[in-house]
Amino acid sequence: MSDKQDNTATSTTTNSAANSGGGSGVPKLKWDDSKMRSTYANVCNVSSTREEVTLLFGTNSTWHSGQKEVAITLSDRIILNPHAAKRLSVLLSKVVEEYETRFGSVADA
Repeated sequence: MSDKQDNTATSTTTNSAANSGGGSGVPKLKWDDSKMRSTYANVCNVSSTREEVTLLFGTNSTWHSGQKEVAITLSDRIILNPHAAKRLSVLLSKVVEEYETRFGSVADA
């Protein structure tokens, strides 16, 4: 993915969800992206234990279908606690719902 992609809808969704609460004493979040990097992935796998959820991201660059073996180049592993994984699940569901409203249904994988 390009570093210049439009993340407006995603940023708005996550900021409004994170900053809701108005005067209820919830601190305002400041997003520091100074050390952030962007990586493209077209493959994701998830595993979990009682204490953590692990997300593996990578790229399948296979050109021909029907191969007996497909090589996936893993690039990133994100390890979350179950609470952060639940929040991510909710946010991803909302983003996909917004995407499908704007662009049409995404086929099940």
